[in-house]
Parts: sequence; C-alpha cells; structure tokens
Amino acid sequence: MNDNSRSIEPPSEHDLGPLREIVALAVDTARKSGASASEAALSRSAGLDVNVRLGEVETIEHTRDHSLGVTVYFGHGKGSASSTDFRGPAVRETVEAACRIARHTAQDEFAGLPDPELMAVDPPDLDLFHPWAITADEAISLALEAETAARDHDPRITNSDGASVSRRDGDYVYGNSHGFLEGFSSSRNSLSCVVIAEDSSGMQRDYWYSTGRDPDRLEPASQIGTTAARRTIRRLGARKLDTRNAPVLYEADVARGVIGHFVSAVRGPNLYRKASFLVDRLGERVMADHLRIHEQPHLRGALASAAFDGEGVETAPRDLVTGGVLRGYVLDSYSARKLGVPTTGNAGGVHNLTVDPGSKSFEALLAEMGTGLLVTELMGMGTNIVTGDYSRGAAGFWVEGGEIAYPVEEITIAGNLADMFLGIREVGADVDARGAIRTGSLLIERMTIAGN
Repeated sequence: MNDNSRSIEPPSEHDLGPLREIVALAVDTARKSGASASEAALSRSAGLDVNVRLGEVETIEHTRDHSLGVTVYFGHGKGSASSTDFRGPAVRETVEAACRIARHTAQDEFAGLPDPELMAVDPPDLDLFHPWAITADEAISLALEAETAARDHDPRITNSDGASVSRRDGDYVYGNSHGFLEGFSSSRNSLSCVVIAEDSSGMQRDYWYSTGRDPDRLEPASQIGTTAARRTIRRLGARKLDTRNAPVLYEADVARGVIGHFVSAVRGPNLYRKASFLVDRLGERVMADHLRIHEQPHLRGALASAAFDGEGVETAPRDLVTGGVLRGYVLDSYSARKLGVPTTGNAGGVHNLTVDPGSKSFEALLAEMGTGLLVTELMGMGTNIVTGDYSRGAAGFWVEGGEIAYPVEEITIAGNLADMFLGIREVGADVDARGAIRTGSLLIERMTIAGN
C-alpha cells in the first residue's frame, strides 16, 4: 500500500478491496514490529436520518464514520489502538502505538487470538446489503406520511414526538495473523413514529416502528403511523392496580428483554466472575421443559446474521436451551479460556437468538391467561443477574375473561428470573424479528404486581 494513499471516505460503491489492503497492512506491520499475534478491524458507514414533528422538518443529518482498530500481542501481553486516518503512515503509527502498550502490559495467560482452526472458511453471502437509494426529500415525505396518518387517526391524538426515517450502509473487514481476512457490506433501514393522545383522564404516549435490511420489506409509512396512534389511544384512561399475584403476558417486543436477561446470565464475563445465578448450571433444567432457544446465524437478510464473529471464528447454528435444559453459553475466546471450554463464536454478541414459537396467536394467549396483566412497556433497570432478582416498572393492560379490560400504569412487576424462566407457560406465534433476539409473546405463570 502506498504511504501517500489518501484517507478512504465512507462507502459509495462498497469496494472492499482497499479496506482489505489497509487491514492487511496493519497485520503485516505488527508482524514486522515483533508482535507474536495481531488482529485489525476496519469499519466505515454512511447514513441519513430525517426527523419531522407536527408537520415540520426538525432535523436532517448525513453521517459518515470510519475507524480502524488494531490489537497486538507480545506473548500474552495485549495492546490496542485505533485511528480514523487510513493512510499508510497513520496505519503504521497506530500499530506502533498498540505495540508500545503491549510491551508494557502485564501478561494474561488467557489473552490471545482464537485457535486458527476455528477461523471461518469461505463465509457465505448472507444477503445483508440492501442499500436504500432514498433522498432527504423522499425521506421527509415518508416521515410526514407516517406522522400525518397518526395525527389524522383520532382527534384525541393532540401532539407528536415526531416521525423518523433512517438508513445506514456500511462495510466491515476483519483480519488477523492466522491469515484470516474477510469482510462484508450491510445495511439497516428503519421508519418510526411517536405520538401523544389526550382526554379527560390525562395524556399518554406510544410508538411503533419497522426496521430491517431491505427497505422494500419495511411496513408502509401510513401503517406505521396508524399503529402508533392505535397503541397510544388504547392507553388512555389508565388506572393503577392493587398489589396482587397474577399471570403476566409480555408482549413480543418487550419479551425480548426477558430473554436478554437470560443472555446476560450465560455471558462469559458474568460466568467467570461468578456473577450470575446460572453459574455451573450447564446440563441442568433452567427453563420450562417445552422451551428451545437457539442461534440461527446464517438466516439470510436477518438483522443479526453473521458468517463469523468479531474474532473471525466461524458461526454455526447451535442450541442454548433444549427441553428447558441449559446446553450452551455465550462466549468469546477470552472468556472461554477463563472457563476452560471452547469459544462459542459470540465475540460481539448473539446471532439471531431464537425462542421457538408455540402455535398460539397473541389473542389465544390472552384467552389462555384469562385474568392477568399484559405488559407492553417496561421502565427502570431493576434486574440483578447475580441473584436473579427482578423488579421493573411497567405499563400495559389488565385482562379479564381473556379480553383486555382497561389500561394500567404506575405498577411494578417483580419476581426472580429463575422462577420466571421455569414458569414460562407459552411462547406466542407472534415472533418479533426486529433485533438480535427473536421471540413471540411470553406468558409467565405468576408474578408479583405491586401497585396501590
């Protein structure tokens, strides 16, 4: 690579060739500097964000970001440095900075690259790149369409927190001294709307959004607005509840957070620090016996698909829970070495972690619950992964006879995650795939609901 090469701008044609050269230069420079191992990751992105409110444009933002991160090892001493300058001299200086740090860092026997045989070979194309050729004016029109649909839906919609359109295109290349050098382009697009309703009982706020790789698969703007309005209107007249114990149904998009607590409990750092209620539970029943939770990293076009993790380790479908029994953890190579087990290819997070759905629709789950609480919003961070104690502010609806009776607010739901996981009675067929965790609504046998 020519030392005088100019800094590379964020993507327009998404040619990964020059990016591979930069990463290869970083790894080669580390080798020549005496590093026993090294890795480099380069990312660049470009995006457009448009926000409108009450029929007027609030913000238009064009974003461009790019960065190079380098990590080197001298034995088990580790040093890292980063740069936003991709020119040859700057890349070399970044590597040298990482080397200076590594030479003075204490040796950590668990630090280092994953084993070379774990590197991905011939990664498949996962259909992650669907650039959205939308102009700022077109994005404004879409956002206004969503907000207008929401405001026109009902006269009780009296205000708006706005509607937004966002697009992101990016490139990523990773390489290391094992000879691994791979990359991919990806996109993420979204449309959202937030409105406020008011009547004699007070004011309520709710939202809706659609997100995905392919802009052609986003929900129509008018549908986004209408859904946001309906969700907001139904919250008017919210009441408080007396404290009680009852079944709880988590709507699919908030159920993702419940499964997220499970992921936290089986993540490497929490396990090797003995800071999880699921420490040493591998092979034991930790959830209801009908549950299966598994990774699907190679789903084409999905938001968390990846052919390799952040260390170049090949990803593969695998089960974390089958028949309610804990079968796997969420580990990168460092935490895996600390625990004395192989890495699970999760450097950077989980890849389309899926809770297998049941056959029942959302309405059928309400009917099965009979009387209980439907949770549509959670607030606060009252979850202790060490003990499993769980307490969150919540809002939603009280259900009687399998039908929504009235909205509720200013309540707290509490329990212990161990009991909650074992008490999952049903998983709905209404899978929400708008994130790295894919799940339907979760019906939990019984929780404490604290109110008046």
